Amino acid sequence: MTPQHHPSPGAPQLTVRGEGRLEVEPELARIDVSVRSGGTDRATVLAALTDRNAEALALVRSYGEAVTALETGALSVTPEPARHGRGERVRGYRGWVRLSVELADFTALGELTTRLADLEWTRVDGPWWALRPDSPAYARARRAAVAEAVRRGREYADALGASLVALLELSDTGLAGAVPPGRPLGAARMAFAAESVDEPAPLDVEPQRQTVVAEVVARFVMSPPEL
Repeated sequence: MTPQHHPSPGAPQLTVRGEGRLEVEPELARIDVSVRSGGTDRATVLAALTDRNAEALALVRSYGEAVTALETGALSVTPEPARHGRGERVRGYRGWVRLSVELADFTALGELTTRLADLEWTRVDGPWWALRPDSPAYARARRAAVAEAVRRGREYADALGASLVALLELSDTGLAGAVPPGRPLGAARMAFAAESVDEPAPLDVEPQRQTVVAEVVARFVMSPPEL
């Protein structure tokens, strides 16, 4: 009887996934500020809006390096048509300007937020918490994901009586960072215009911890298993 010859298999390969998940303190906070005005005369509405916008900008700038970004968004002065009657009759005007403020100093955040909300016809929304784009937390999550992939690969290989020999491929399947600025996540919202002469007490804010997740897929070459 002719003996059967089976071709020796190629080097066995093992593919595993690794995940790194971190809970870290936020590094940035963003608030949105809406300054408004209204009345029956367009010029008066626009003048009031200009003055209130300048007051809000001056207040934000007074916090110096605590503010990492200050941007003016949309601006609008809109006529309001009369509810009754014919033709293009206007009963009044409404104007608003939106500002986006980003801070790295959370000690100043509560005070600035309260003082802005205390301005006439001013609305404040936020805060939204985030990490810096170059935050070390992202690198830490990636390293943790790679370490997890290596650990899992070794465990599978050990279960087969084998060991990892070489890395064939390592792919990054994505980095899920903390919610970026602009997306509300547990944000406290406030909208009021106080008429009190007294200085308002600073708002007590608690930073919301951010979740950073990194995922990788690793493909290894193993030594021949002992089956």
